[in-house]
Amino acid sequence: MEHLKELIIVLSLIIPIVAIVMTFIADIKKKRRDTELRLAIIQQGIDAETAKVLTKQEPKDKYSGLRWGCVLVGLGIGALCDVLLGLPPRHNIFFWIVIAAGIGMGLLVSFVIEYKLAKKELKDQGTAEASD
Repeated sequence: MEHLKELIIVLSLIIPIVAIVMTFIADIKKKRRDTELRLAIIQQGIDAETAKVLTKQEPKDKYSGLRWGCVLVGLGIGALCDVLLGLPPRHNIFFWIVIAAGIGMGLLVSFVIEYKLAKKELKDQGTAEASD
């Protein structure tokens, strides 16, 4: 039983480290591949700006950091509620229900904030276009 606990601890430390390293390696390879593609396009006689437009990537979700932050805060609040209620995590469905409710509340807060920010952006774009 002790070996199982040690194995779980080691794996819980190694798996995130490997995941982070592999993410960085994949990102570096992707950037290198995009650069090689742009160079190949330029060598075919197309100017650099057109090559950039041809290899343009879709923009990333700008609210993903906000969403993950709210989820983690919700998870922390759920865990805090579990501690305050004295719910043991082992074989207790109510423990997991409270955790899930905290995550759900984090997602709900994230949605409301994203909605308000998007609405504000549309309003700002409308006033900027009207002044032009």
